[in-house]
Amino acid sequence: MINIKPIKNTTMISLKGITKFYNTKQQKTFVLNDVNLEIKQGEFLSIMGPSGAGKSTLLNIIGLLDQSSEGSYNFLGEPMMHLKEKQKVDYHRNHIGFIFQAFHLIEEMNVYENIETPLIYKGVKAKERKAIVADLLDRFNMVAKKDLFPAQLSGGQQQLVGVARAIAGKPKLLLADEPTGNLHTTQGSMIMDLLKELNKEGMTIIQVTHNQEFAKYGNRIINLVDGVVQ
Repeated sequence: MINIKPIKNTTMISLKGITKFYNTKQQKTFVLNDVNLEIKQGEFLSIMGPSGAGKSTLLNIIGLLDQSSEGSYNFLGEPMMHLKEKQKVDYHRNHIGFIFQAFHLIEEMNVYENIETPLIYKGVKAKERKAIVADLLDRFNMVAKKDLFPAQLSGGQQQLVGVARAIAGKPKLLLADEPTGNLHTTQGSMIMDLLKELNKEGMTIIQVTHNQEFAKYGNRIINLVDGVVQ
């Protein structure tokens, strides 16, 4: 069990006037335009919209991988707009987990090492790391595959490892960018069931998805079109 124990109705994320644009040939090309959004602790939010709508950009801004051109962003009551790189790294280590469509596993590391890596960066002691990884391997039925490398796993198994790695440090917020995009339906449903379970345990989750059925796993769906929340 993750046991995040969210404070109900407490705002985790507050976005006000979030705008992202690029200057090209004396004009601004807008990716996001005046996005206003509040997300409570313990929510499971699904973001939908056509390709190029700005969904991944919005997720990257929330995850401190990108920065908006205008607007304000507060996370757990703290402003996020002008953080130094060291501060961003600290948030990534201690508060925010990521699941990507392309898995992003380290090919030279086996399953066990991939899951353990963020715990090493976080400074978790060896004995505790061993216990955490063992628990996750057991939970995801991956014990027999702990010594295998990513290339030896199916897509669904790679994504399971990606989820395990993302939650190893018990983040308060889990961001999932098309987490089922490279999986067939059965594998996708398995990943979504797992995300729903993590959410019930208290983890706040924001997912970007094109799949309407998987979007329904969230307790709220927002649609983004041409960088604007509909």
